[in-house]
Amino acid sequence: MTIGEGDLRSDRITVVVEEDLRELIPGYLENRRKDITTIREALAGSDYEAIRSLGHKMKGSGGGYGFDAITELGHDLEAAAKSEHTEEISRLNDALASYLERLEVVYQD
Repeated sequence: MTIGEGDLRSDRITVVVEEDLRELIPGYLENRRKDITTIREALAGSDYEAIRSLGHKMKGSGGGYGFDAITELGHDLEAAAKSEHTEEISRLNDALASYLERLEVVYQD
């Protein structure tokens, strides 16, 4: 499944995360915010390998923290970087930014 504009239209996105991960989540999400800037810079320099690597890391880590959308975006970013599809990378990076802006984490035992 590809994350697209229609998938991220609602105001808030609520994700339920295990209480045990409470201390790790803020740092994890801050790193994803930093990834947005890194991807923009890499795209400006045509560094598709850096984008592919970040996408691969997001693909592998998102689901483990309960953020399936980050896993999907990472998968799609990795694929777009492999094919050097600049417009798709930019769209996916914007989708990641939108997701993070609207994300609300709820912790549950």
